[in-house]
Amino acid sequence: MNDILIRGRVLTFVAEPKGIDDTSSYRYIEDGAVLVRGGKVAALGSYIEISREAGANLSVVDHRPNLILPGFIDTHLHFPQTQAIASYGAQLLEWLNTYIFVEEQKFARAAHAAEVADRFMDELLSNGTTTAVAYCSVHPESVDAYFAAAEARGMCVIGGKVMMDRNAPDELRDTPQRGYDETKQLIGKWHGRGRARYAISPRFAITSTPEQMDMSRALVAEHPDCYVQTHLSENRDEITFATSLYPEAKDYTDIYARYGLLNDRMLLGHCIHMSDREVGALCETGAVAVFCPTSNLFLGSGLFDAARFDKLGGRWSVATDVGAGTSFSMLETMDEAYKVLHLQGQRLTPLNSFYRMTRGNALALGLERSIGSLEAGADADIVILDSRAKSAMEYRMHTVTSLAEELFILQTMGDDRCIAEVYVGGRPMKAKVRKENASKAPRTLETA
Repeated sequence: MNDILIRGRVLTFVAEPKGIDDTSSYRYIEDGAVLVRGGKVAALGSYIEISREAGANLSVVDHRPNLILPGFIDTHLHFPQTQAIASYGAQLLEWLNTYIFVEEQKFARAAHAAEVADRFMDELLSNGTTTAVAYCSVHPESVDAYFAAAEARGMCVIGGKVMMDRNAPDELRDTPQRGYDETKQLIGKWHGRGRARYAISPRFAITSTPEQMDMSRALVAEHPDCYVQTHLSENRDEITFATSLYPEAKDYTDIYARYGLLNDRMLLGHCIHMSDREVGALCETGAVAVFCPTSNLFLGSGLFDAARFDKLGGRWSVATDVGAGTSFSMLETMDEAYKVLHLQGQRLTPLNSFYRMTRGNALALGLERSIGSLEAGADADIVILDSRAKSAMEYRMHTVTSLAEELFILQTMGDDRCIAEVYVGGRPMKAKVRKENASKAPRTLETA
């Protein structure tokens, strides 16, 4: 792989911003450069300094006046729901039964799973996301398709087969033993292969019997370096249903705690309607609450209380939650996150938004040494942002006087059009994605 020097305005975070004026939380270089060597960041600094050190035999890619940041990280998606986005008019449990469980049955077919996985990865890249944590369907074929599509693109991904043995259609139910056996086989096949990592994935307490939760406990004990992902306290009806199935538990969170699933590699989607005791349990174990703003608004689930997690010392990340989430764009996701917190009297500064999309989410995954920054030694996953990609943004930029203002415009008005380029392991990907998607004939109602 050839060395390249990526030139532009460089921004990378070194700490969580304490306010909108916290310049110590990031490095910003007006005429900066990132030296990429062997798929890794070899050096970061001013263009003059880095180009002098790198020598003459170097390919320079000039992205000025655009911003250069680490690739975005999305910590909760459902790849089988790619074609179920914008399914009308239902809250969580009805939405699952009406749309999602129907959609996921298609993933028993390996060809379908592969087609959707390819499109899913391309949508991520088109939106500047270079790392994703996703649920597959109950079918091992879907897991193979997910990891194979990511491997073909060199992407860092985390994912796993959902385990479900009740309260779902027969076609989507496994058994406690089959869920264990298939998960263990998939861990052996994919975990640690290239940039792939596995997440043990009991979908949520409603769709897993105590016997399957016991099998999940065994898998976590046997594979402590794997992630664990599930859902928690997204919807009030969900909470009532889940706790009725586990009457011995103190509350919804205690269901997972009783099966030994709460640890610092666990990602819990949503975490909206929780008591202080439950938030405290997450804090004590290091489990991560995942804030999914577009999904929570779309399904009418509720508002995530980030301030309470911060006050109690909890860990939280941000995610799109496609397909209840309405966009693959982390920019649009953070726009909605800002509004959700604003409704509760909480401030999400633009610095904090971009920190969460990059270093913050990397820390939540324990991968801050390899992703989420542009420091030397990190994987060269990079996004190039054009703050003038839309005419309204270009006009608004005439009045901008600070970096924070520009970031807020990107967050509030931006979408995939603002992603000028995205690099995975130092390889430019967006133009390739555009070309491949343009070659695929769209399906009409007559041909579908």
